[in-house]
Amino acid sequence: MAIPQLTAADGTTLPAVGLGTYRLNGSAGVEALGSAIGAGYRLLDSAVNYENEGAVGRAARAAGDVRDELIVTSKLPGRHHDYDAALTTIEESVYRTGLDRIDLYLIHWPNPKVDRYVQAWRALIEARERGLVRHIGLSNFLPEHIDRLVAETGVAPVVNQIEVHPYFPQEEALAYHRDNGILVQGWSPLGRGNDLQQHPAIMEIAEAHGISPAQIILAWHVARQVIPLPKAASPQRQKENLDIFDVGLTDDEVAAITALGRPDGRLADQDPAVYEEF
Repeated sequence: MAIPQLTAADGTTLPAVGLGTYRLNGSAGVEALGSAIGAGYRLLDSAVNYENEGAVGRAARAAGDVRDELIVTSKLPGRHHDYDAALTTIEESVYRTGLDRIDLYLIHWPNPKVDRYVQAWRALIEARERGLVRHIGLSNFLPEHIDRLVAETGVAPVVNQIEVHPYFPQEEALAYHRDNGILVQGWSPLGRGNDLQQHPAIMEIAEAHGISPAQIILAWHVARQVIPLPKAASPQRQKENLDIFDVGLTDDEVAAITALGRPDGRLADQDPAVYEEF
């Protein structure tokens, strides 16, 4: 299945949907990842803190002819924001995957109280120049953090991975990224453990289209040009999560789902202005 592509300001293209890999570890993780690649996924999202870069790399190496189509992603943890530590961590990420380079490397959280994310960004820039990684971006950064990075380094991210789902639609953030040519990836796109898929508004739209609530939510992301990263281990669910590009939500349906947003819509109150993860 060919997945549409989205393009950042610098010309970098990313698939319009990816695979979240948190908790896809070990041999079972490699099997699930291999199934996903076979189903058509080309964007695999990992992180140092997921402790599965090895499994992701093994699946990517086993992908054969499509390896060059894959966007293998990892993320720098907060405990390694110092410039030298960040570079070493990126090197170790590459070694763990067993690949010659990682396709997309992100800073996992800004951790603004520690205030070393500019150092970390300089390290990612250096890693890109050295060929350790192809593309660099961010995760959980606010516009104020991104503006500072660009002001101090002159280098903009190609992507920012943030929490996006119907209870937290992030309309202002999406507008900022769109205006600046930065692609948005959405983590926990289906809400993770809340009642989102049982919400009457979503169930009604799903029934009208003859597909599942999860597919409706993923189609809503696609309609808003957010790259969702749903997690799925089973081949059936993996395929269902890709079968979303012909749904054809109306503008009214998209607006109705967006209207489910709540002021306290974050899943775990992880506001990047104050939340820190190491």
